[in-house]
Amino acid sequence: MYKVTKTGLAPEIVWFNMDEQGSSTPNARSRNNVDEWRDDFIVKPLDAHNLQRPETVESLFLLWRITEDHIYRKWGVEILDAFRKHSVVELAGGHTSLDNVNAIPAPRRDNMESFWLAETLKYLYLLFSPVEYLPLDKVVFNTEAHVLPKIELGKFSTGWKRSR
Repeated sequence: MYKVTKTGLAPEIVWFNMDEQGSSTPNARSRNNVDEWRDDFIVKPLDAHNLQRPETVESLFLLWRITEDHIYRKWGVEILDAFRKHSVVELAGGHTSLDNVNAIPAPRRDNMESFWLAETLKYLYLLFSPVEYLPLDKVVFNTEAHVLPKIELGKFSTGWKRSR
């Protein structure tokens, strides 16, 4: 979705363009050839805003850590560069959400969601951190990207038992 907009940032809502003839072959498409799948997405004008949500970069972080496929870091750089290019508030030095990811220059809102700092930037940082930093077999990230240690119950139990 990031690659189908003029800014390189995802809109808040994307619709799938369903091929009624069934000629679409998504499994045969190359993930690197944008032209093969650009028309699969529809962005309606009222859905074209970007609120700097973290879910995509969170997924890139987890996919990188699990596979160590450098494509996920490459996509992270592209997303970070797009945010730096289109959402920076020059005089204030901060970032703002956008009204339309399909317009250049992108109309800016006077708003920065708290999850931009708390989650989106955190996951971008973690995407480029060493794999030894916060290893996924030792920590868990909650839905707000807070890091929690995995706890071994050892001799303690939850008291939960399966009934038959």
